[in-house]
Amino acid sequence: MSVADRKAAARKAAFAARKPLFEGASDAQAGYLSEVLGGYRGVPLAGYMPIRTEIDPRPAMTEASAHGPVGVPVIEAEGAPLRFARWDPETVMVPGAFGAGIPADPQYFTPEILIVPLLAFSRAGGRLGYGGGFYDRTLEVLRSRRATLAIGFAFAGQETDDLPLEPTDQPLDMVVTEAGVIDIGNGARNF
Repeated sequence: MSVADRKAAARKAAFAARKPLFEGASDAQAGYLSEVLGGYRGVPLAGYMPIRTEIDPRPAMTEASAHGPVGVPVIEAEGAPLRFARWDPETVMVPGAFGAGIPADPQYFTPEILIVPLLAFSRAGGRLGYGGGFYDRTLEVLRSRRATLAIGFAFAGQETDDLPLEPTDQPLDMVVTEAGVIDIGNGARNF
């Protein structure tokens, strides 16, 4: 079976596994993410607007926006890296690609921390996304310019030991779940 076929099968299984985790989530699911981001006050960061059954980072993003720039991803074209538009709780949002909200009047900036959505993760820093490669391309570009911290945000139950990975898959530096923080320690950051 090819890596692409293995990834497709892993995505299907991960979606199914994430649904009950999402349905049982509490309002406190972003507590550890808030704690982690508290150590980086004022550092430009980007989160995401949750879609489907993704864990919701907005409470932590709201706290962080009181101390520095926070943004959300904007997909401009298939095969292109993401751009990031400033966001705060008062930002007027419109539907973007895949149904995720984006600012109606985008003001772009470059984050140094990315809160990355995912379908599955490993303790080694592997991440299974939706298959578009947007975060991998984006992290590759950002990391070629400066240290960029990639924080996977997920439910603890999304962890797996068996992720089909490719050389183009960018590693996570840390994974934050509703149950705690996993510091990968792969040396990709210099904060």
